Amino acid sequence: MLFYTLKRFGMALLVLVTVSLVTFTLLRLSGDPAAAMAGESATEEDIEYVRKHFGFDKPLPVQYWAWATKALQGDFGRSVYLKRPVAQIVAEKAPVTMTLGACALLFALVLSIPLGVLAAMRPNTITDRTALTIALIGQAFPSFFFALILILVFGVKLRMLPITGSDTWLHFILPSIALGYYATPAIMRVTRAGMLEVLGSDYIRTAKAKGLRPPVVLFKHALRNAIIPVVSLSAVQLGFMLGGSIVIEQIFSLHGIGRLAWQSIQRSDFEMMQAIVLTVACFYIALTFLADVLNAFLDPKIRVH
Repeated sequence: MLFYTLKRFGMALLVLVTVSLVTFTLLRLSGDPAAAMAGESATEEDIEYVRKHFGFDKPLPVQYWAWATKALQGDFGRSVYLKRPVAQIVAEKAPVTMTLGACALLFALVLSIPLGVLAAMRPNTITDRTALTIALIGQAFPSFFFALILILVFGVKLRMLPITGSDTWLHFILPSIALGYYATPAIMRVTRAGMLEVLGSDYIRTAKAKGLRPPVVLFKHALRNAIIPVVSLSAVQLGFMLGGSIVIEQIFSLHGIGRLAWQSIQRSDFEMMQAIVLTVACFYIALTFLADVLNAFLDPKIRVH
C-alpha cells in the first residue's frame, strides 16, 4: 500500500509540473503580456518598461524558472489590477468555490447513488426508467439554464431561497443544485452498472443462500464493491465542478475563484490567471490522488497494478 501511494504521489507531482509548464507557456504565447498589462493607451516606452519590469524580455525557460521558484514559496506575484498579492486574493476567494463544489458533489451523490441502486434492483421496470429519466433531464439541461429556472421558481416566485451572495449556507443551496445536477447522470449510470454486475456475481448468490438479510447483502457486500468506480468518478466530477463553476458563480453572484478567473481574463491579469489555473489543477490532482488511494484501500487488487 505504501509503495502504491508513493507511486501515485510521484505521478501526481509530474502531472502538476506539466500543467504548470503548459499553462505558463500558453499564456505567454497567447499574446504580448506586456502590451496587455500596459493597457490600450500605453506608449511603446510604457510597454517596454512593463516588459523589463516583469521580466518578459528574458527567455521563456528563464521566466518559467523564476515564476516556479517563487510559486513554490507561495509567491505568485502581485495583481496588476487589484494591486495586492495574488496568493492572498486567491486564498480569500477559494473557500467560496470549495464550499460550492463540495455541496454540489454532495447533492449529486445523495441523488444519484440511491437512484442507481434502485434502478439496479429493479432493472427494466418503471423504477429503472424513472431513474434514467431523472438522470437524462439533468444531462439535457445546461447548468446555466437550470440555474435560471431555479432562480425563477424558488427565488422569484416562491421567495424561499436567496439567489445572490454567499453570506449563509442558504445562499449555496440553489447554486449547488444547479451545479451538482449536471453530474448526477454519470454517477447514477456508473452506480447502476456496478450494482447490476455485482448483484449477478457468485458471492452475492452465496450470501443470499447463507440466509443473510437483504439489507446486509445489498449495502455491506454489493454496494461496497460497486461503489469503487463511483469514488474515482466523483473525484473527476468535483474537479470539473471546481473548474467549471465560473458560470454558476456569475449567475448567483458568488465571489469565488470562478468569478475571479473571469474578471482576470477581462483585465488581462496574467499573474492572477496563472495562480488560478495552478490552484484548480492542484485541487483536481489532489482529488484524483486521494480517489486512487481510497480505491486501493477498498480493493486490494488495485495495488498490484
